[in-house]
Amino acid sequence: MGSFSIWHWVIALGIIAIIPVIFAMRSPPPGPNRFGGLPYAMDFVTAVSTFFKNYTNFSTRASRSEFWYCVLFLILASTVLNVIDRSGLLSIVFSFATITPTIAQNTRRLHDINRSGWHQLLWLILPIGWVVLIVWYCTPAPDGAALTRGTTVKPGKDTVEALEKLMKLRESGALTQEEFETEKRKILGSA
Repeated sequence: MGSFSIWHWVIALGIIAIIPVIFAMRSPPPGPNRFGGLPYAMDFVTAVSTFFKNYTNFSTRASRSEFWYCVLFLILASTVLNVIDRSGLLSIVFSFATITPTIAQNTRRLHDINRSGWHQLLWLILPIGWVVLIVWYCTPAPDGAALTRGTTVKPGKDTVEALEKLMKLRESGALTQEEFETEKRKILGSA
């Protein structure tokens, strides 16, 4: 080790270990989410198709269900490719083909908890950075649960409150005007 003593190593590694802890302890910016409206909760097939449709989308949000279903898909696909091709070539090609959408989806998942996508770089700091990111990926959005497509509020049960929530979703960009009108008709009972 030369003139670099064990204490120098302990101090250097201690500083490296403190960096992810500092990021983890900082709370996200207060106020509404700066990355857009609430994302939709998804099933497995929808999540995988969205994963490939948003191949290079680094700007919106991804719900927990979308994120974890895609993680499951990537693990299953890699396992099947390793079983089919023992040399691992197919798995390597698949990994290179999915690296961009994986980074994009990780960014969108961090956006859902109002954090920057650059926090993914915490993966480079073992093992504390990994733990911090896994906890963040499991954290629900602070502004509410993900929206569920096709669900409606029963008419007569706090209709005004439901319409106000619907208006907020439209104003935040989570719903298009067409989706807003459809849901409004369902709430008012004229659908």
